[in-house]
Amino acid sequence: MLKSLPAKLRSPNSFASRENGGRCLRFILVALAVSLPIAELGAASPTFNHDVAPIVYKNCSPCHRPGEAAPFSLLSFEDVSKKGKIIAKVTQSHVMPPWKAEPASFEYRDNRRLADHDIAILQEWVGGGMPEGNANEKPTPPHFESGWQLGEPDLIVEMPTGFHVPADGPDIYRNIPVALGITEDKWISAIDMKPSTRGVVHHVLYFGDPNGRAHLRPSQGGEPGFSGMVAGGATIHLGGWALGAQPHFFPEGLALHLPKNSDLVVQYHFHPTGKPEVEKSLVGLYFAKKAPDRRLTRVMLPPSYSLFSGLDIPAGEKDFVLRDSYTLPVAMDAIGVGAHAHNIASRMKMTATFPDGSVKTLLNITDWDFAWQDRYFFKDFVALPKGTKLDVDIHWDNSSGNVHNLSNPPIRVTWGEESKDEMGAVSVFGVAHEQGDLPMLEESMVARGKELARVKMATDPELRKKVLKMLTQ
Repeated sequence: MLKSLPAKLRSPNSFASRENGGRCLRFILVALAVSLPIAELGAASPTFNHDVAPIVYKNCSPCHRPGEAAPFSLLSFEDVSKKGKIIAKVTQSHVMPPWKAEPASFEYRDNRRLADHDIAILQEWVGGGMPEGNANEKPTPPHFESGWQLGEPDLIVEMPTGFHVPADGPDIYRNIPVALGITEDKWISAIDMKPSTRGVVHHVLYFGDPNGRAHLRPSQGGEPGFSGMVAGGATIHLGGWALGAQPHFFPEGLALHLPKNSDLVVQYHFHPTGKPEVEKSLVGLYFAKKAPDRRLTRVMLPPSYSLFSGLDIPAGEKDFVLRDSYTLPVAMDAIGVGAHAHNIASRMKMTATFPDGSVKTLLNITDWDFAWQDRYFFKDFVALPKGTKLDVDIHWDNSSGNVHNLSNPPIRVTWGEESKDEMGAVSVFGVAHEQGDLPMLEESMVARGKELARVKMATDPELRKKVLKMLTQ
């Protein structure tokens, strides 16, 4: 090593030369130490008990346990080491844990995206043979008080009987009403769902019937509930569930109103899987302790999931794009964002241009996956002043190169409810900054949607027939 130093630093004739040479040598040694892998410096290699278990138990076990959606458990060294190579692969590629939103201008809460440091530990552990480590450092596996991710619900609603989904045929829309028996007003802070046969449930929407009569409607065709896209008198929208979605509580102080004596109507979108199935879900309702001061709302772009926005994707089109913009007529405090589309969507983004000209990203998904749809709640309220312009871009890839394309060769795809069809929207959820401004915000959005529908249906007879058919189902 010393032979590589300059001659004047190797000369023994000068104390200054020797001191400078020592400093240079120390610098080189430090630089080498920084560049060497940890294991080569004698540091302990990662073990399951000391390093890996805390990562897995925090980020993976809530879903990878009995009774949850994941196909196998990750609650022990034996569980994790058996799947170690798969875990290393899917975490390095960010396939797992499922979190499709890229970092935005405002921090999300409950972010499941693994830090680079955690991913590196998993890689090194698997590469080092997956040692278990010191038994004295073995952590206790997480204990879940309930089979529900958010804890035991305040009310568990069971569908009256199972719905039989045939092996094949078109997708099915079915409204299944249940009497809740609530004798006082409730405010819903979260809803979770446990399908008995997840593979047939494309998504569901929850509605409240304030009249409490939906459950009295006769069932159709020997199966529970009634058909159609319109949920009878159930006019209170309570949210929904889609494959891959994770349950969340609304931020403290916010909840959805459910009047006393209301029925719950669960509107299912069933998708046949190739074999007969029976689906009988459980729905868990969580109630807030008091009424909220402000009522939740959402701004969806494009309206009606792009029904009236010209969603008509040619076969083979690799990058079909829809864009929409909306300027807030009142100030809004955003709590989160979410998106919905079907299989061939590829990218979607929502930005906010503030009155001062600054542009902030609210949501950016660069590799949309229908199997992982979620809502992304902000860590703190995001103030969107009056006059803020919201912009949304949604991209679809209808080429043969899209591995999610259900048609090979690709075919023309238009708006529709079935999995082979498409739709798409990005929504921001929140409250009017002043509760008194909420009617102005909602009236503005309704008027905008109606005008868009009027213009489009007047010029598109095919779309007009489609909408009329939906309304008469």
